[in-house]
Amino acid sequence: MLRRLGFHPGGDERSSTRGAGLEYSDVREYQAGDDPRTIEWNITARSDRPYVRESLPDRGLDAWLLVDITRSLDWGTARCLKRQLALEFSAVVGQLLIGRGNRVGALLFDDRVRSIIPPSAGRTALLQLIARIERATEGQQTPSPTGGEQGGGTTDLGRALAEAGRLIRRPSMMVLISDFMTPGGWRQPLSALAIRHEVVAVWITDPREGEIPDVGVVTFEDPESGEQILVDTRSAHLRARFQEAAAAQRGTIRADLLRARAAVAEISTAAELVPQLVGFIKQREAQRSGRLPRVVA
Repeated sequence: MLRRLGFHPGGDERSSTRGAGLEYSDVREYQAGDDPRTIEWNITARSDRPYVRESLPDRGLDAWLLVDITRSLDWGTARCLKRQLALEFSAVVGQLLIGRGNRVGALLFDDRVRSIIPPSAGRTALLQLIARIERATEGQQTPSPTGGEQGGGTTDLGRALAEAGRLIRRPSMMVLISDFMTPGGWRQPLSALAIRHEVVAVWITDPREGEIPDVGVVTFEDPESGEQILVDTRSAHLRARFQEAAAAQRGTIRADLLRARAAVAEISTAAELVPQLVGFIKQREAQRSGRLPRVVA
């Protein structure tokens, strides 16, 4: 669901509450103390009493980057690793958000929330946030809010989303950055998160996740568990089965994201980030203006 979330002064977002602003909302009858400059003269002239116009003021919002720091992002066969693309996305989107008067924070997670970076405004705060994300995604040890250390183990997206819902109570924009290579059970926590917040799911993908080339006998390793398997990629039957399973997995992930009422931005390592981001923003603007219907699986 697209909703207005702005609540603190100084931003470019539209607030859900009425006040002094440029975006027309409604009219009401004039009351003592109202600013005469807000009188709606066209309606007043057609009635026997004065009316004033109400507007939606410009406000800022809190935006949270929920960043997957598990080892499954240490993969990339095209322009860059998925981890590097996630970091690049965080930096670009963070710059766009703070440039419009918003505050940006982050939650870093693997099997649970490992680090909390409170929302702040300004370029310096953003640079510090990106530096902390970079250290975490590179596997360096940084303190967690519980006194432990930064991890990088298996993904438990459902648990991380449930923790995020408990930690973040104020309505905010939630930008979830992950490859969603995780067991199920996360759709319900994501749906619960989308009730209070506006959720954007940034789905980091790589072209080799959809098909296997014929490169002979290859050892594949699960980056999170370390489990290895020997695969003969010369088998056309095996490659076809893999492609079919990968397509089914992609369909399930997309359907779960849409059912959870999240906006889906699929970002691939095979292309430059900015054109992909521009395409997503244009799509969102079309949805907000009503020119493009929202797809629900």
